[in-house]
Amino acid sequence: MNGMLDLRTIFALGVTTAALEGVTWLLFWIAWRRLDALKYFAAGFSTMSIALVLMTLRGSEVPAWWIVIDNLLIKLGLVLIAIGLSRFLEQPPRTKLMFGMVAALLLAWIASVQLAPSNVSVRFLLSAMFTLGMMSLMSLSLARDRSMPRMLRWVMIAVLVYYMVISVVATILEFRAPPDPGGLALLGDRHAWYLLQGNIVLTGMFASLILMVSWRLSADLRANNAALLDEIEQRRRLERELSASLDTERQLREEQADFTRLVSHEFRTPLATIRNATEMIGLAGRGIDPDARDRLTGISQSLDRLSALIDRFLSGSDEGGFHPEPLPPDDLLADVMLHFDMVGGGDRLRVCPAEVGTELRADADMLLTAIINLIDNALKYAPPDSPVELAILADRDTAIIRVSDRGIGIPDADRTRIGRRFVRASNTTPGTGTGMGLYAARRLVSYHGGEVVLAPRPGGGTIAEIRLPSTNASPEPREQKEPEWH
Repeated sequence: MNGMLDLRTIFALGVTTAALEGVTWLLFWIAWRRLDALKYFAAGFSTMSIALVLMTLRGSEVPAWWIVIDNLLIKLGLVLIAIGLSRFLEQPPRTKLMFGMVAALLLAWIASVQLAPSNVSVRFLLSAMFTLGMMSLMSLSLARDRSMPRMLRWVMIAVLVYYMVISVVATILEFRAPPDPGGLALLGDRHAWYLLQGNIVLTGMFASLILMVSWRLSADLRANNAALLDEIEQRRRLERELSASLDTERQLREEQADFTRLVSHEFRTPLATIRNATEMIGLAGRGIDPDARDRLTGISQSLDRLSALIDRFLSGSDEGGFHPEPLPPDDLLADVMLHFDMVGGGDRLRVCPAEVGTELRADADMLLTAIINLIDNALKYAPPDSPVELAILADRDTAIIRVSDRGIGIPDADRTRIGRRFVRASNTTPGTGTGMGLYAARRLVSYHGGEVVLAPRPGGGTIAEIRLPSTNASPEPREQKEPEWH
């Protein structure tokens, strides 16, 4: 059979096979870079193809270092494949051990070509020992692995064991062959069968690795599909829960609307009673003094304002009752003064005339109620003999309505909470309020696209500002922020 095999033909076949396998692994690695082992497979098979090219280029007289280099590259390619296999199976790669074996083999080959250049059997023995060691480590990694199917692992182990047996047989045959005459012994046609077996084993390793990588990619794809299906199911579950929550919210809104209509009706009844009583007192009391008659007028106006607010806020629509219109600042200040002159506290209110050019566009009843709430708080929590100041200012495209007092102020610990529903400052006297005045003011101002800003007043007290946008465009209601402090 040896006479039918040509060494150069076997080398050419090996170069072509190893190069194609190296390119294949390189393309695999480019496509799936997350599999780090693929680059080691590509480097290993490519290194072997380079070594076979060097063997093919050998002449009749070749230097010793050439033989050492091309054989070393063959073994280095095997080491790279072994490291890649360990990484692919997620096992310790034993890199130091493998490169230590390469270094020992290099020294042994150098000594062999220097001390016994004509004895190729020694080099066969060294190569066989290295091959047995490396393929035993690869077989151990495959035997310990549980991530790959058993059949794939044992098929590759069988390929490795087959080459180990071939290496031992080739070494024994080489020792039995007659020694070469003097000079550096080279491979001849009688070694072609061994190199052919090497090509067959290299192709078997390539096929086994391809099958294992394909199985891993298929398993990852199945896992990703399962995760995707699980995510889809979770999204569907969340969609069902969201739909149920929306249905519940819709039902609660309907119940809230029913309750609002009920409260609106119940509010109107006592207000109508108070209005009738006020009108009858006005008609019956012809000799009533002017101050009392002014108080009755103030009660009637307050009833009108309260009825209008009930109609707006309890109508079932948050924005249906909002009617902004140009509002002269002086008229607004006059309405505020009239209110407090009638209900008391007007003697403590100091009103500064509005700055020239200040323009307001607002819902008069809503804005008046917000200002009254702020002034009520200022009068309530300031000493009885201290004044409360009211001013309307212009700051670029913002109108500012400022209420300043010399009251108890707001403690630092309460600054982040004050202005929420039913929240009162910790330094207030129990029973002096409900915690709804500032909250209501903020809600009313939010309809105008404005905000309520609170700040400590130098020397003690609080400055409460209503900031409204310019009158260039109709204000849009927006969500009210928490109180700001400066």
